[in-house]
Amino acid sequence: MKLEEFDYNLPEELIAQTPSERRENARMMVLDKKSQTIEHKHFYDIVDYLDENYIVVLNNTKVIPARLYGHKDTGALIEVFLLKDCGNKQWEALIKPSKRVKENQIIKIADILSVKILNNLEDGKWLIELIYDGILYEILDKVGNVPLPPYIERKMTDDERKNLDYERYQTVYAKKEGSVAAPTAGLHFTNEILDKLKHKGIDIAYVTLNVGLGTFRPVKCEEVTEHKMDSEEFEITQETADLINKAKSNGKKLLAIGTTTVRTLETAYQQFGKIKACKSASKLFIYPPYEFKVVDELITNFHLPKSTLLMLVSALEGKDFIFKAYKEAIKEKYYFYSYGDCMFLK
Repeated sequence: MKLEEFDYNLPEELIAQTPSERRENARMMVLDKKSQTIEHKHFYDIVDYLDENYIVVLNNTKVIPARLYGHKDTGALIEVFLLKDCGNKQWEALIKPSKRVKENQIIKIADILSVKILNNLEDGKWLIELIYDGILYEILDKVGNVPLPPYIERKMTDDERKNLDYERYQTVYAKKEGSVAAPTAGLHFTNEILDKLKHKGIDIAYVTLNVGLGTFRPVKCEEVTEHKMDSEEFEITQETADLINKAKSNGKKLLAIGTTTVRTLETAYQQFGKIKACKSASKLFIYPPYEFKVVDELITNFHLPKSTLLMLVSALEGKDFIFKAYKEAIKEKYYFYSYGDCMFLK
């Protein structure tokens, strides 16, 4: 497969710059693979599609304010983007402009946080040390910025933008810090909708995959199969493993919320031959004609051209059907990407 096969043209005005006024009011395109039909709904309609024969699995990772702005002692502005906690206050990070930093240099973020440059890693990453006293995530909440994707460009005051994104670029069930991007399919859920699903007898389970560059790194290989995914850490608890295995043994359908949930579950099955409690990492690259072992259905947002996420949904629903749906979504003016509308792939 060639990379160009996963390209499409998206009008710029359909890239969502802000979330819908209410989480559950986002539009939802429903795709039925068997009948090859498309319906136009809203996310709150999901309650009507599901019954006690489903288990819903969500990624409860929490986005950290990973984008830091600081200065060298010369006054030059430096951006530090935290990627991965390596322990002992050391992190993998991206630095811009990277040519203007060197090993052992100190970048002052604020009075309560500084960054020491340790050494240059591969793929444009750096190993850094965070210098602070206290609880890191409390400090990041004060001095860090929500790491929105680069295609979100809004003209709002800093306080307006920061307050909106702190609330809306996070799922209502976010629990475990570690992600540098939101599992965006989950942004549409409200506590009310989760309660309605539970009242219908639907099992709800949670996994944790800390979203990093692996999910969003662009594919640059002309031949799709040559692309390598970055490693992303995940965890499945015993409670979740038991819920999923029981549900699958009882013939229930597994609805994954977001591509990160898909990769967590499919990686676990690939590694262990079943879903089991574990802390592991995923480098799984899903593209047609991948055969899914755990996931039956998926809720996901609309994805970037030539992205690994677009390839994943093409593997689940069929590439031709997905591209037909994307063409329909553009015609019907759905909003795309992180703050956009969603699809329910049945």
